[in-house]
Amino acid sequence: MFKTTETSESIDSNIDELQTENINLITHSGFITEIDHDVIRVAIIAESACSSCHAKGFCSVADQKEKVIEARNRKPTNLKVGDQVQVTMKKSLGLRAVLYGYFLPFIMMIITLLTSYELTGKQGIAGIFALMVLVPYYFVLYLLKDKLKSQFEFEVKS
Repeated sequence: MFKTTETSESIDSNIDELQTENINLITHSGFITEIDHDVIRVAIIAESACSSCHAKGFCSVADQKEKVIEARNRKPTNLKVGDQVQVTMKKSLGLRAVLYGYFLPFIMMIITLLTSYELTGKQGIAGIFALMVLVPYYFVLYLLKDKLKSQFEFEVKS
C-alpha cells in the first residue's frame, strides 16, 4: 500500500509541475513550413484581440496575420513539412520583448520630450528630439539582433 501512495504522490507532483510549466508558457499552434538542419520554421496565425469576436465581420479593426517563427531543432525528430505543432516560449521572455520593443523606447521618448521642452521651451523641437532618440535606440537593437535572437528562443512540440 505504501508504494501505491508513493506512486500516486509522484504522479500528482508531475501533474503539478506540468501545470505550472504550462502557466509560464506562451503557446501558439502552427504548421511547419520548412526544416533546415538546425532550424524549424513554423507558420502561425497571429490574431488581434478582437479577431475572435463574433462581430468582426462588421468591424474593420479585426486583424489576422500569418507570421513565420524560427525555432531551433535541438534534437532529431520525425517532424516533416506540413505537420501541425505547438510553438512555445516562456512568458518572461515575452515580457522582456515588450520591455525592449515598446516600454523602454516610450520612457526614452517621454524623458527626451520633457527635458528638451524644459531646455528649449519649444514644443516642435521637443517633439522632433523625442522622435529622433528612437533612431539610435532601434539601431542598437538592430546591431544586437543576433544576441537577442539567441535569448528569445522558441521550442517546437508536436
